[in-house]
Amino acid sequence: MKIVPYNRAAAVEYAAEWAYSRNPDFYDFSRLGGDCTSFASQCLFAGVGVMNYTPDLGWYYINQNNRAAAWSGVEYFYNFLIGNAKTPIGEGAGPFGEEVALPLLRQGDFVQLGNERGYYHTLVAVGFLDNGVPLMAAHSNDAFLKPLSAWTFQRLRCIHILAARSVEW
Repeated sequence: MKIVPYNRAAAVEYAAEWAYSRNPDFYDFSRLGGDCTSFASQCLFAGVGVMNYTPDLGWYYINQNNRAAAWSGVEYFYNFLIGNAKTPIGEGAGPFGEEVALPLLRQGDFVQLGNERGYYHTLVAVGFLDNGVPLMAAHSNDAFLKPLSAWTFQRLRCIHILAARSVEW
């Protein structure tokens, strides 16, 4: 497999374009539990251009009824990205990442917010204030350049995207 670098600028540009509206190429999951992780997936796809079409365990979107759970589900998104990083080289198409501490977050990375019941919201890092506070984009409660400190949460985890793998040579 070929390693595809993550184009962080493309992911942030996508977030800027679609933070306050919906790309008609993707279903709006707002009425089905929220559109935050689908929006995060769209941003990530804009930056890597590679999906993983493995049934049940992959990360892909064809339409509302033909998509991986990882495309629109908070926990599934995390599990795919972290698990795909541990996949042996030469396997595991699509993006992969690692959980990092907040100070290691970069533009185009993701933050997931949680409480005692689990994680429930995915945000996209699109910039930083001078003091290092991340600026986020999100769907469900649409936002762009909103400081992470403006959200209420009990815990968070950060997903740093490393790259992607493509089956194309």
